[in-house]
Amino acid sequence: MIFAFSENIETALELLAKGREIADSLKSELAAISIERHGKEESYIAYGADTVYSIDSEPQADLVVDCIFSLTNQNKPEILLIGGTKLGREVAPRIAQRFGVGCATDCIDLSIEQEQLIVKRFVLGGRFIATQRFLHKPRIVTIPPRRFEKKLDTNRNGEIIENTLKVAKSRVLVLEIKDKTSQALKIEEADIIVSVGRGLKKKEDLNLVESLAKILGGALGCSRSVAADLKWLPEEHWVGLSGHKVKPKLYIAVGISGQAQHIAGIRDAKTIIAINNDPNAPIFKACDYGIVGDLYEIVPELVATLKA
Repeated sequence: MIFAFSENIETALELLAKGREIADSLKSELAAISIERHGKEESYIAYGADTVYSIDSEPQADLVVDCIFSLTNQNKPEILLIGGTKLGREVAPRIAQRFGVGCATDCIDLSIEQEQLIVKRFVLGGRFIATQRFLHKPRIVTIPPRRFEKKLDTNRNGEIIENTLKVAKSRVLVLEIKDKTSQALKIEEADIIVSVGRGLKKKEDLNLVESLAKILGGALGCSRSVAADLKWLPEEHWVGLSGHKVKPKLYIAVGISGQAQHIAGIRDAKTIIAINNDPNAPIFKACDYGIVGDLYEIVPELVATLKA
């Protein structure tokens, strides 16, 4: 059996697509774990699950770990696929620690060879791809969002099992939950991203880069230094290995040097354009088109041309 879990419904459906492929090759069953209020269990079946274990609860980390650990002990799945979200990256290693097995994080591909699960993942800041296999079961894997395409089959049938698991009381006390506004940025979903780095001299100049993003109908992104160090933009805009990994049709890097951690976050972009005044900047080795020059001259010219 294969288990798939993510608190994010879209990521969960993507996991089921790959899980279905693996389950079919192993002639095994695929089960989805739904830990949420008012879940959409029928959707999991239509997108590939044979069984859905439904738990009506908020997906808080301690509870998720206890639930998945308990279900895994009961059903003995060989593979556990977990979405590479903030929550998923937290709970997956904790579940692996309980079983005393390994955990492969941020996997970009999975395959079956001689009934062994083979995973591929970026290592060393995204400069290399490692191919790994597991020595022990369950094999626990995290997969970033938007890695696989969802596959809908409305003719599928499956079973929904409601669970009332008794889990330990959480050691975390939640004082308040604030929902993000409907306009909150989801940079991973943007088709066009214009990102800015330390080449920008002051915070007020963000308007310059934002105007380029706006006229292109894209989202405004940034490097780690702009979000984490200078705090000119919130982390929702942060693109990179430790921020958001993106997959746009067009990525424009303005004043970004292009360190390995940033390149790892934009590796899947279809077209990359770089603007930097340093001809030796690493970003030029990763881009499709490069412009060497002052962003304060180039960006206004681009905006004026696009407006025209």
